[in-house]
Amino acid sequence: MKKIPYSKQHITEADINAVVDVLKSDLLTQGPKIAEFEKAFSEYIGCKYSIAVSNGTAALHLCALALGTKGGDKIITTPISFSATANCIKYCGGEVVFVDIDPKTYLIDYDQVEKLLRSSPKGTYRGIIPVDFAGHPIDLEKFKKLADEYDMWIIEDACHAPGGFFVNESGSKQRCGQGISADLAIFSFHPVKHIAAGEGGMISTNDENLYNKLRNLRSHGIQQKPELRLYNHKHGPWYYEMQELGYNYRLTDFQAALGMSQLDRQNAGMTRRREIAKKYFESFKNAPFILGQTGIIEGHAYHLYIIECNDRNGLYKYLYQHNIAVQVHYIPIHLMPYYQDLGSKEGDMPHAEKYYSQCLSLPMYPTLLEEEQAFVIQKIFDFYQKKYQNNHSEFDK
Repeated sequence: MKKIPYSKQHITEADINAVVDVLKSDLLTQGPKIAEFEKAFSEYIGCKYSIAVSNGTAALHLCALALGTKGGDKIITTPISFSATANCIKYCGGEVVFVDIDPKTYLIDYDQVEKLLRSSPKGTYRGIIPVDFAGHPIDLEKFKKLADEYDMWIIEDACHAPGGFFVNESGSKQRCGQGISADLAIFSFHPVKHIAAGEGGMISTNDENLYNKLRNLRSHGIQQKPELRLYNHKHGPWYYEMQELGYNYRLTDFQAALGMSQLDRQNAGMTRRREIAKKYFESFKNAPFILGQTGIIEGHAYHLYIIECNDRNGLYKYLYQHNIAVQVHYIPIHLMPYYQDLGSKEGDMPHAEKYYSQCLSLPMYPTLLEEEQAFVIQKIFDFYQKKYQNNHSEFDK
């Protein structure tokens, strides 16, 4: 069996042709494909505005800046995410406040967030960055009510969840990034994500003022729209106006073309991801060595499929010996040396730390073949059959 990664991009002839067309055109950076991609993404997500940027980390940084995060601001987030989720707060001089996860969903625990806010004077916390971890959409309707009560903003980290949704109290679907219950949302187009553009990211919002500010910030703070310039001028048609300190966080035109091509088959990819998830769930639902798993969840985008298991490290090594490249998502951010130097320590987030000690991300991507998934499942059972060879009857499946 050839090596099976935990995830990988799928590049088609249509993708290649889309990129080649741009490479043959006059504009490689800020060309027409950027706006086309932004428009198509907004239509897919169901929001008013989308802003394409260089990567998901840049998207987080710009969101924190646009919402005015500054030194001393306390922002709440989860320890189970990639470090960029918390780092964007530090980029702006803010203070990261971690809240533990719900051990059943792996998402930031709403009850603990509410308890934290109720025990503090209003104004103590400025915002919250919940994460749709692994593709599991967080119930932002609940968080928005809480955020509104405490005058806080919400940035939804939806990097794992394009196409995901949750069902709100009225029975309607709210898509991840739709902007109904969050001020801003961010996505990533890293190769292992649903939409692979090499690198790249997107910010979605329904707030026109935030949209205009983000467009400035992503391109050196330079205002592109004449009607939004601050000063009259007598320079000429070349005039441009830097209004604030911004960054070069722009996406290229050929990345946008690749992203658009990938977006065209996002629905088919989502269907396949859910088929893979169902197969994993059915295979492991009665396995005694499985302590938890992602499961079948309405609206889940299945960027990752996670199992919690006995002897995770042993299973990890065994699967690699059989060319199955599983992964661990994630080392809790608060245990990173940088954050420990700021005061975090082991034991602060017991649910996140326990989850980390036994979690494993299995191969999950639309081009995973049925026989490859069957091989992964069989090797997991083989490992535990060998480990617990005195209990063969438990594992005859």
